[in-house]
Amino acid sequence: MNNPISRRSFTTLTTGLVVATFTGAAKAEDSQPPAVPVPAATGPVEATFERDYAAPDFKPSWKKQQINRQMVQDFVIYAHSDLDMTKKLLDKEPFLLNGMIDWGHGDWETALGGASHMGRHDIVDFLLERGARIDIFCAAMKGQLDAVKAFLTLQPKLIDTRGPHGFSLHFHAQVGGKLSEPVLDYLQTVKKIEMKPNPFLQRAQGANKKP
Repeated sequence: MNNPISRRSFTTLTTGLVVATFTGAAKAEDSQPPAVPVPAATGPVEATFERDYAAPDFKPSWKKQQINRQMVQDFVIYAHSDLDMTKKLLDKEPFLLNGMIDWGHGDWETALGGASHMGRHDIVDFLLERGARIDIFCAAMKGQLDAVKAFLTLQPKLIDTRGPHGFSLHFHAQVGGKLSEPVLDYLQTVKKIEMKPNPFLQRAQGANKKP
């Protein structure tokens, strides 16, 4: 008949097993190549701010919730290239239409701005039909020569204005393809710049074709 194990013997035995397990695991780990550290996920960081001037007299009541920032971000991203998802999110939350995202250091972008510099006529047309606020960059991409001339008559310095991510008026007119060639020609008479191949043009032409 086997002798029963005392509590002290059991404790000693299990402790030895645990130590042996960790020792073995440590040796196995030492024999493996060092793991590559995975960078922690990062997100937007709001710049620090403290008033060095008098606060405004008007105090907002904030009676209504702001639209979720993640949703605005997704909407702007999808509007660059995915018409179906753009429609889906706008149907889900109509007030996304003119929402803006600051990608950092004041690089503000709307869904219309993203679709415009990608040359996506189909997405731009949809957003405009829903009431998006057209601007000079969108007008340039859509070949709206009279509108672009009107903007530049109002303020000639707009020829040097930059859209989201620093894209110029010339860039927007270029990515618009044949429809916006007259606008590009006009902009070149106002300020001639060297036009490099547009990386989004061919992609946009394929996406805008009707199935």
